[in-house]
Amino acid sequence: MSIATRTGDDGNTGLFGGRRVAKDDLRIEAYGSVDELNACIGDVRALRPDADTDALLERIQSELFALGAELATPRENNPAAARVQPFSNANLDALDADLRRIEDSLPCLTNFILPGGSALAARLHFARTICRRVERNVVTLARSERIAATVVRYLNRLSDFLFLLARHANVSSGVAEITWRQRGDSSAD
Repeated sequence: MSIATRTGDDGNTGLFGGRRVAKDDLRIEAYGSVDELNACIGDVRALRPDADTDALLERIQSELFALGAELATPRENNPAAARVQPFSNANLDALDADLRRIEDSLPCLTNFILPGGSALAARLHFARTICRRVERNVVTLARSERIAATVVRYLNRLSDFLFLLARHANVSSGVAEITWRQRGDSSAD
């Protein structure tokens, strides 16, 4: 079977269950941005983070695949939806546990910091910003279609988690975080 089906040549695509929608439909935008986030996390993993971070990111990529499937599957009036397992609260629970563990290992944050530092941290910050966009897209979609609340909660926590992983990457590599200073603030000099 060819990947090029040509069924989308008219600007439409199919959701799981067969319904055809425009490629700029809110649901397509939501799961498309999940795919973008997943690819960005793959880019982060290509930098060869430590084994623990890499394992966490691999799990998150798998969870994002499941989250994308959830978003690609309208639940109402769709008999095929029964074949797609709903996005699990267990994903959120695991992310919360990892978030607490990473946060407990970091020095207390007392200032705003600029995104960046090591190459790994900079890419994790970039992934975090994509995650925030995904969250906005899903919230927009949820205004017009039923979306599991766990999906929005997971994305909110994931962006926090990626922020913490970026901080962890800087601490682990000995790269100092850059404190944001308001223009004209010379207190750090």
